[in-house]
Amino acid sequence: MKEENKISVVINTYNASQHLQQVLDAVSGFDEVLVCDMESTDSTLDIARKNGCHIVTFPRGQYNIVEPAREFAIHQTLYRWVLVVDADEVVTEELKAYLYDIIQKDHCPDGLFIPRKNYFMGRFMRCHYPDHILRFFRQDKTHWPAVIHCMPEVAGRVEKIPASRKDLAFEHLANDSIENIVSKTNQYTRNELERKRNKHYGLVAFLWRPFFRFFKTYILKGAILDGRPGFIKAVLEGYYQFIFLAKKYEQSN
Repeated sequence: MKEENKISVVINTYNASQHLQQVLDAVSGFDEVLVCDMESTDSTLDIARKNGCHIVTFPRGQYNIVEPAREFAIHQTLYRWVLVVDADEVVTEELKAYLYDIIQKDHCPDGLFIPRKNYFMGRFMRCHYPDHILRFFRQDKTHWPAVIHCMPEVAGRVEKIPASRKDLAFEHLANDSIENIVSKTNQYTRNELERKRNKHYGLVAFLWRPFFRFFKTYILKGAILDGRPGFIKAVLEGYYQFIFLAKKYEQSN
């Protein structure tokens, strides 16, 4: 196989032992698996070594976000094409075959959005599908900004795998508990406050933004079809907006 037709997988980790073996089993057929670890204190590195991964370290230091480590990691790979996989995401055999096929084509895109299946309370959530994420790209055309939840920037043509191809979607194993979601809400709203420190919201926003996020998730995105878990998830989406606005108000007083 030619060098330009090889794919490196990048997995960023920090205390990621819970699902890592399952994730590594799924990517074992790729040409390189690079684990970029942020100084884990659990068995993450033992699992990576046992599986023969290429391991690099990015100092955790003052960073509470993964994005700086993503930029570092994607430029440590051996091959041109890079697939970024979280330590709780499974790559299907169908997706692997699809990626190797597409890079053989004359008009292959420089980046590819991949759908992802998300779960809550043990069931697939329609309201969070297709959740397209830009995770496959040419290394030499990509930069990943050091901003939380940002997407990589690809200097070239980017396409999406159709949502109808559920066989090509990442399987997201997180299935967060409500306790984890509430904890992440605190962390994510803290980071959002920093990004939106110059924005101002009036009283109407306290009513409109939480309600609209609930309505969007429950009705427009189909959580109503996900039963009681769908209703709970929609409420949690509205709750996130309320917590952000409450913190924003507190910060301005």
